[in-house]
Amino acid sequence: MSSTAQIGVTGLAVMGRNLARNFARNGYTVALHNRTAARTHELVEHFGDEGDFIATESAEDFVAALERPRRLVVMVKAGEATDAVIAEFAPLLESGDMIIDGGNAHFADTRRRERELREQGIHFVGTGVSGGEEGALNGPSIMPGGSKESYESLGPMLEKISAKAKDGAPCVTHIGPDGAGHYVKMVHNGIEYADMQLIGEAYQLLRDVAGYSAEEIAGIFRTWNTGRLDSYLIEITADVLSHVDAATGKPFVDVVVDQAEQKGTGRWTVQIALDLGVPVSGIAEAVFARSVSGHADLREASRHLAGPTARKLGTDEAAAFADQVEQALYASKIVSYTQGFHEIAAGSEEYDWNVDLGKVASIWRGGCIIRAAFLDRITSAYEAQPQLPSLLSDKSFAEEIAAAQDDWRSVIATAVTQGVPTPAFAATLAYYDSLRAERLPAALTQGQRDYFGAHTYRRVDRDGVFHTLWGGDKTEVES
Repeated sequence: MSSTAQIGVTGLAVMGRNLARNFARNGYTVALHNRTAARTHELVEHFGDEGDFIATESAEDFVAALERPRRLVVMVKAGEATDAVIAEFAPLLESGDMIIDGGNAHFADTRRRERELREQGIHFVGTGVSGGEEGALNGPSIMPGGSKESYESLGPMLEKISAKAKDGAPCVTHIGPDGAGHYVKMVHNGIEYADMQLIGEAYQLLRDVAGYSAEEIAGIFRTWNTGRLDSYLIEITADVLSHVDAATGKPFVDVVVDQAEQKGTGRWTVQIALDLGVPVSGIAEAVFARSVSGHADLREASRHLAGPTARKLGTDEAAAFADQVEQALYASKIVSYTQGFHEIAAGSEEYDWNVDLGKVASIWRGGCIIRAAFLDRITSAYEAQPQLPSLLSDKSFAEEIAAAQDDWRSVIATAVTQGVPTPAFAATLAYYDSLRAERLPAALTQGQRDYFGAHTYRRVDRDGVFHTLWGGDKTEVES
């Protein structure tokens, strides 16, 4: 065993423990530290045969165990806990050392921490890690920010432990300066919210309208997973739907309370999109759908609300409807990814990060929760046109959605007439229609704003900014 470690991990809950094991399995000596020392020794006791670990009990011993430049991975709860760990370790580090935050931190906090530590000569690397506990152990998608210098030292190690796409490429790249890594991870999670909501809406339509059982829907999803919808989330959806509860013999999905929990990243994605003026309506509806599910009191009080009389479809109708739902799901997923990449591009411009959207798509092809077959095509689209304004501007995606749109509209119309809520399906279609509309009602909105607040407007037929004197003879004046 080496007397010094190439990397250290502090915070040995599930994600931190598995990430440490991943480094060790890939040939690195890993220093271990945890606020509760028993957890450190437990890891070595159970997994010490997987590689070389150096167990430490104090911050001083942990730092002393690391070779220079020191690479210290922090895997603790975002927020105050992360600040506390930084405050504990930063005084023990030297210029050129790096602190790598692998938690789901808000990118604004990462920007602040990076700026403060830079003044001390310490590199702070805000790093998005996606793939859950399995990914952390066997290969996650990794989204590091921070300085180029830090990536030169840290990057080869991350590339070795990361997931590998089908073409063998490591699912990690230097995203950009300061908070870029955590920003991209935030948007990744926002897309994840939308993806899961869309799958949920497809499930509910197949069950409540087509009349399929949970097991039958699992089979439908398995079939979809062999085609263009091939993805991790479609795969696990089939497994969840086919699982039978041992205690009751009922489908597992029928014994789970229908109230979804959420962490901060989905909300942050929507909040930041609002700040940047980026329309992410599909993602927003997914976040709000979880919120609605959690308000059990409102839902219970509304049981008396009237709805349409539902009609189950016949066997042949159900099969045809399932094909339509596949079209609607695919089109809506593409729109959700489109919105997410737009938000990444807007953040990159706002904060001068120069994020390569093609590389982002490339590292999401393996390891992460939203990994999907069509990310190969998204990667190719941005590689061919780095300044592509929207995925819907790509000819192949535009043609596919055009071919899907009749079924997409039909599914939403059926959902409305049957009283099945499909907020994400509807929002993504409305976004698509908004982009293709020759005129939007924003012209009327501008007239209203000018009427009550003298907010002015522009004209289609000549340059300038104008205001109408609404309270008088409606004379138009140039502002």
